[in-house]
Amino acid sequence: MIYLILEHYLKDFMFNTLGFYSWEEVLLRSLLSMLTSLLLCLWLGPKVIRWLKKKKIGDIPNFDHEILNQKNSHKDSTPTMGGILILISIIVSTLLWADLTNQFVIKGLFVMVWLGLLGGVDDWLKLTKSSQVRNRHGLLSWEKMMYQIGLGALVGAFLYLVDFKNIEDGQKLWLPFCKAGFDIKFIGFLIMSILVITATSNAVNLTDGMDGLASGCIGIVALVLAVLCYLASEPLSLTTNQTWASYLRLPQIPGAGELSIVCMAMLGACLGFLWFNCYPAEVFMGDTGSLPLGGLIGYAAIVTRHELLLVILGGVFVIEVLSVMIQVSYFKRTGGKRIFKCTPIHHHFHLSGWNEPKVVVRFWLLGIAFAALALATLKLR
Repeated sequence: MIYLILEHYLKDFMFNTLGFYSWEEVLLRSLLSMLTSLLLCLWLGPKVIRWLKKKKIGDIPNFDHEILNQKNSHKDSTPTMGGILILISIIVSTLLWADLTNQFVIKGLFVMVWLGLLGGVDDWLKLTKSSQVRNRHGLLSWEKMMYQIGLGALVGAFLYLVDFKNIEDGQKLWLPFCKAGFDIKFIGFLIMSILVITATSNAVNLTDGMDGLASGCIGIVALVLAVLCYLASEPLSLTTNQTWASYLRLPQIPGAGELSIVCMAMLGACLGFLWFNCYPAEVFMGDTGSLPLGGLIGYAAIVTRHELLLVILGGVFVIEVLSVMIQVSYFKRTGGKRIFKCTPIHHHFHLSGWNEPKVVVRFWLLGIAFAALALATLKLR
């Protein structure tokens, strides 16, 4: 909104009278978006937490392990659905600083709202005492999956048929370490989009099991995705038309740089939320936050054509998902035996003697290492 006002109504005044044109730079607006989101989250945090307490929207952790339930007994009735705070901060910051005529930005907001509503309904059914169907434990798995698949199909179809219609790199599959993309048909693109958005939203949801774990890991991934979005279309300098993408032999997606503003808003919101979510947490994000955050990082990876690089970048989330899949498969094959003490795997380390803050910080360090590895692959092309 601020960008549009400056661009369409005050452009001559800012250019000719003040000689100020920096607002057009994506990098500046990305930083302002991050700061706005951070400050907004810090300001709204106490108000949202008080409202959640008033509505008695609190979680009672219930794990399939008695010792783990005892370790988390102090979290009973901690306010949940704090993802509302994250969504408000991201959306407001994006509306203020992004170019709202950019289709990638509009779809990013759509992804957040869609999954935010899905997670909000799920949390509301699970957590509110007034809900007559609370014993269902929220939406059924197949119900959530149906909406996630539907979103992935919509996003994939519009990107391939509309936004990437005249962008050759956008319709290709790009592999880490490879200098050229591979042709991928519409069906392949659609399947990839569905898999990425469904997998990332559920992976972040699984990771959200300790104070500060998901918000910290998402912040790391969001920062790298902001860099990738910027590299996808922004020029090397004001005096040349060559983009960073062409220099680094990355997929060139005109207009994707604007999406870095959304990613930086996500980073700011995660940092602001972490202020209240660090150990001992005053609020949990719930599905209201984890589903849209996961979906948004998946969407940014699809737009920049880095879906497979996201497997490296989001290594922590991949480990969490794999631990659950391995545990369930082994449990069924052996008739009840387990490899891990409890999954997702962060609970295994908690039960192995690591205190909760230690588990969280060490997973953050893993997240930073995976992020560095993902960025290293860009130069190795």
